Amino acid sequence: MAAPTSDTGAIKQRDADRTRAEILRVATEEFADKGYAGARVDEIAARTSTTKRMIYYYFSSKDKLYLAALENAYSVIRGLENEVDVDQLEPAEAIRRLAELTFDHHESHPDFLRLVSIENIHRAEHLAKSELLPGLAGPAVEVLDGVLRRGRESGRFRDDVDALDVHMMISSFCVFRTANRYTFQAIFERDLLDPERRDHYRRMLGDMVLDFLSRR
Repeated sequence: MAAPTSDTGAIKQRDADRTRAEILRVATEEFADKGYAGARVDEIAARTSTTKRMIYYYFSSKDKLYLAALENAYSVIRGLENEVDVDQLEPAEAIRRLAELTFDHHESHPDFLRLVSIENIHRAEHLAKSELLPGLAGPAVEVLDGVLRRGRESGRFRDDVDALDVHMMISSFCVFRTANRYTFQAIFERDLLDPERRDHYRRMLGDMVLDFLSRR
């Protein structure tokens, strides 16, 4: 006996969601590894056991597939930031927790950093077209802004620093540590991702940001 129409529709939707997610996952790897120009939709299709036609059905074009990969990569860390219940943490602890979250994310998502580097080469021309752009920026700023406001009200934080200053400071450390790992090691013979130094760098990031916020 055939399944009810509603069940069949739900199954098809789940299959479509899984297919789209798999295409995005492989596309992210391909774009991160080969850049926008070097990545091939044919190769993405081969790796996902689908077809170029099916990829275009879901994403319309290579340009939109690349943009979707970028948007998805940014949305992952924005979602993680929103999961931190900063209102239940003392401001200094909240800042440290958010810094450590970025540290952990960037270390475990090197494709994200490569995609961002590639998009900077293209001067953000693809990301600028994103309809999701406000949602990609808002959470990072809003979460930090609330923490900084509480820190200033308690007299713990200086009042001449805004959320974007702190976001830039945290991102700079975390991006450099992962993106420049190989050149740094070649020049200074130190692996920035050495597991034995991980806790040291993670703590160093939080200390650095909090020290900066506490200076008058």
